[in-house]
Amino acid sequence: MSLQFVGLSEINGPLVVLDHVPSVGYDEMVELKMKNGAVRLGRVVEVEGERCVIQVFEGTNGISLTNATVRLLGHPMEMPLSAEILGRTLSGAGKPIDGLGDIYAEKREDINGKPLNPVARTYPKNYINTGISSIDCLMTLIRGQKLPIFSGSGMQHNKLAVQIVRQANIAEESGQKFGIVFAAMGVKNDVADYFKRSFEESGVMDKVVMFLNLSNDPIIERILTPRCALTVAEYLAFEHNMHILVVMTDMTSYCEALREFSSSKGEIPGRKGFPGYLYSDLASLYERAGVIDTAQGSVTQIPILTMPNDDITHPVPDLTGYITEGQIVLDRSLDQMGVYPPISILPSLSRLMKDGIGEGYTRADHSAVSNQLFASYAKVQDARALASVIGEEELSDTDKQYVRFGNAFERHFINQGFTDNRSIEQTLNLGWRLLSLLPREELDRVESELLDKFYNPEDAKDLLA
Repeated sequence: MSLQFVGLSEINGPLVVLDHVPSVGYDEMVELKMKNGAVRLGRVVEVEGERCVIQVFEGTNGISLTNATVRLLGHPMEMPLSAEILGRTLSGAGKPIDGLGDIYAEKREDINGKPLNPVARTYPKNYINTGISSIDCLMTLIRGQKLPIFSGSGMQHNKLAVQIVRQANIAEESGQKFGIVFAAMGVKNDVADYFKRSFEESGVMDKVVMFLNLSNDPIIERILTPRCALTVAEYLAFEHNMHILVVMTDMTSYCEALREFSSSKGEIPGRKGFPGYLYSDLASLYERAGVIDTAQGSVTQIPILTMPNDDITHPVPDLTGYITEGQIVLDRSLDQMGVYPPISILPSLSRLMKDGIGEGYTRADHSAVSNQLFASYAKVQDARALASVIGEEELSDTDKQYVRFGNAFERHFINQGFTDNRSIEQTLNLGWRLLSLLPREELDRVESELLDKFYNPEDAKDLLA
């Protein structure tokens, strides 16, 4: 039985208050009907005894204390789910906006997800090939992992997101399908059009479910977007045994919407005005990635967030780094040099890659190549720092070789075209050619058997041209 109440006690921004409401549930959905017949949706975000605070998705413009009838629906917000959802474009709240009609739901699920027994989780293994050398070789993306991209305002993270969506694939030896759930939060109209156009032109739209929350949409919808997207991902992965990659951009917009919403509720702010529960709220999203033993599918997450003022200690990247298994950091100086994708190698890592690469996954020499490239590029930074003090002509011969290696590494390995889709074989072979620019005795992270097989200075000379 659903209850109806006439009139409101209070209106405050996107929130309305209702008194004398017995047995109301937190997160319960609500319908507000105006005198003109218009209906708006909301949900209960705070309960104090018989007093409840309701968040109105479409805003409270035109609502007065006397002209609204409130009906409690008795259930939390639910997402209509069907295998036919692939290829659809939805609003941030999960409503179809592609002109193809409503989704014929096989079932409906609470967008907050089901509690997952930690014992049911299995350790993520097997890698996802993105076709991007710096990611595939040095910070490999593993199925079931959450690996965020830390970017800065105005950098090419949207372009990188499109390239990952277009190129990402898994080995299909088991016949399993691969799909992508793409959630854009707080983006401008031109960015939303860029995403849609790019996916359609590259022919991947039939395996993508796209959620679009525009910058002029209500902030309340922005808070729902990642939860709707992850509900679809879990359904496709754990009930249809698909491998699902979830790309969410921009998580900073989501966190700022959460801060605005928290402020309107009068909550005590934490660091930089964000609510004190920001960590647990982000964890409730990121921890919905993984692999479970009762299904053959997986949910992998790539959240993308912009760091205000390029500050990696800002609360959003800081807390994200605590929850996720590594990060990919974009570098503004590389971006200004015209390097794409401008991935900063040294602060980036993937904590799960060690168990998803090597013999049987990528190639036996993958770990050795990765370790040696990291170590060598770290020495490049030392040589460049020394050159900035004493001048490059005063460097030792070895340091000069490291500087040449660093320039070639950035020009040929990190830098690659937007349409350049490299296989793991091409990436590792290119890594060996670059390492062959250095003296053999400097390659101390590689076994001599691998050096005998792959080290070939003659094959690397063209990289210096």
